[in-house]
Amino acid sequence: MDANPDRRFDPLCSVRTPDDGGLDLLLAGTVFQDIIFTGLPHAPEPGTEIWSEGMGSCPGGVANQAIAASRLGLRTGLAAAFGDDGYGDYNWKILAGQEHVDLSLSRRVQGWHSPVTVSLSVQHDRSLVTHGHPAPVTATELIGSPPKALAGIAELGVDIEPWAKAAHQAGVKLFGDVGWDPSGEWAPVRLENLQYFHAFLPNQREAMAFTGKDNPWSALYALADRVPVAVVTLGAQGAMAVDSETGEEEWVPSLPVTAFDPTGAGDCFDAAFIVGSLAGWPLGNRLRFANLCASLAVQEVGGSLAAPGWGDIADWWKRANSRPERQSSQWLRRFGFLAEIVDGVPQAAQRRASATIAHLSDA
Repeated sequence: MDANPDRRFDPLCSVRTPDDGGLDLLLAGTVFQDIIFTGLPHAPEPGTEIWSEGMGSCPGGVANQAIAASRLGLRTGLAAAFGDDGYGDYNWKILAGQEHVDLSLSRRVQGWHSPVTVSLSVQHDRSLVTHGHPAPVTATELIGSPPKALAGIAELGVDIEPWAKAAHQAGVKLFGDVGWDPSGEWAPVRLENLQYFHAFLPNQREAMAFTGKDNPWSALYALADRVPVAVVTLGAQGAMAVDSETGEEEWVPSLPVTAFDPTGAGDCFDAAFIVGSLAGWPLGNRLRFANLCASLAVQEVGGSLAAPGWGDIADWWKRANSRPERQSSQWLRRFGFLAEIVDGVPQAAQRRASATIAHLSDA
């Protein structure tokens, strides 16, 4: 008997066709060993020691997106190099065995050690300390000819990786991710590369830096001229988007929650938005669902540990509707589209992981 059976709820069951075999989502990138300290009273100072209120260990980097997507029911494939050290053993075991991520495109690399990131959560933000070396094998070498997939996540860089271009040509909907540019150059050629993407989801700081605009609304419209679906996340102010294919334009506020640790919340947002996109939801509902998943994540120890599963979403929906005075609120009505979906979520549906090196998601 499987000690950790696959309990994922399938949010795409009503829209799947016999030709949808293969993956729902393909990702590539670097897997880090994340060590997360939360509830720090202040940032560390030279020559001192401080204690944190909480601590977690989990796969990080691209694993944040892969785990967030898999917990939301997407058939997720990851192409990544894994070190042959203890961290590599642990991350492979968690991704493949606990989180049901397909690692058939990934590879263990002899003599290469896993990158490690320490995340320090202070005053509702986080700082990162990272050590690692470039992977000795590229994502394109790992993937080769991309497998059949409905969607993929790729970085919008100066150069688009060959696997991503091949996936785009094969009809895979690419969702653009981006890292911060420490050089401050934000090369304009990156915007030209949006031609390969179905959607681009930067935060407001990244969007303004890319477009040279001085406010997020102008940045959103500039991006919408270049990509079918443009999304700009606004942190505590929510998210806004333009879908040029449907003609929809929406701004959706964040949920009123107290953030405990923001690590990985953006990855949860992206995964949830992709779920809604593949399911064919209206733009407003895609943003509401993405905001909900991000808000559920920031209330827990961060990174891939905090990514909610459909069990967590069903729990939230039941709590939100448990008091009669809430049932008529305009705020809750905005999430009414979840009612029918949650009715189909089994009680044993997957939930988030424990906040330590756990053996089972629900331990």
